[in-house]
Amino acid sequence: MQHVFVTGAAGFIGSNLVDRLLADGVTVTGWDNLSTGQLRFLDGARENPRFKLVRGDTLDLPALTAAIRGADFVFHLAANADVRDGWKHPEKDLQQNTIATFNVLEAMRTNGVSGVAFASTGSVYGEAPVSPEKPTPEDDAFPIQTSLYAASKAAGEGLLSAYAEGGQIAEAYIFRFVSILGERYTHGHVFDFYHQLVEHPDRLRVLGNGLQRKSYLDVQDCIEAMLQVTRAGTARAAKHRTQVYNLGTPEFVQVNDSIRFICGALGLKPNVEYTGGDRGWVGDNPFIFLATKKIQATGWKPRLTIEQGIVKTLRWLEANRWVFAARK
Repeated sequence: MQHVFVTGAAGFIGSNLVDRLLADGVTVTGWDNLSTGQLRFLDGARENPRFKLVRGDTLDLPALTAAIRGADFVFHLAANADVRDGWKHPEKDLQQNTIATFNVLEAMRTNGVSGVAFASTGSVYGEAPVSPEKPTPEDDAFPIQTSLYAASKAAGEGLLSAYAEGGQIAEAYIFRFVSILGERYTHGHVFDFYHQLVEHPDRLRVLGNGLQRKSYLDVQDCIEAMLQVTRAGTARAAKHRTQVYNLGTPEFVQVNDSIRFICGALGLKPNVEYTGGDRGWVGDNPFIFLATKKIQATGWKPRLTIEQGIVKTLRWLEANRWVFAARK
């Protein structure tokens, strides 16, 4: 892995990955249309002679094919991540997640790029049977999809494995994330709750009943996991040349726990108003808890607990309030 192409390079996970790759001596070409990514996140990378940023859209196949030339591995992180409002613009998930993934694979095939890592989601499991004693494993049977976002990611996974099985790429890695936290975080519950509390510290509106159970992972732990298995080349000898890994912490918390962590860190005691129901929106899974034995068997383990990750994220948002205006 000497020259890596990163889609979504100016995004939350993408920009952190770019910085890590550059620190490791890798040459990086970043690709982003800056629709949601922040150019400011790449300030440090753009000073590095081994980094080049190409502004482009993954729906532009000719431009993507030209930009990817010379790379030997791809991290495909660009996506529409607007899960909550997917039904307001249903074509976005198809275009920006599924068709865009097809374009990345075609650009790779044209240029003979051999390996790809794909940012998928634990949401592809839908509302799979799960309990505190039985988190969802990678080989769990796929249920009915419950969101357009998850359906589009599941389709992207299928494309990766088909290209690998067809000999068009040599190795494919599918990472099913829980929600990721950390520096440069620009959407999600910590972002929403902190934004509310800045505007009105005395009250907090929460979607659902607060009893939803979720798992989270720090962005640096996420990147370490991805790099560990891709550098080891575990997919090259795997059946169908594809490896699937759940990425998360071996714990979960209630939304109410997150509220307690955030308000405790801020020294606030707001009146919490719940919208009701067991989920925040259509497609919101009220219990997400992924089995991580497979990734931990490689020697990886998360450094931060969920509480530590939430507080770390909060402190970054406190120091970087500019992101709220930038995301409007």
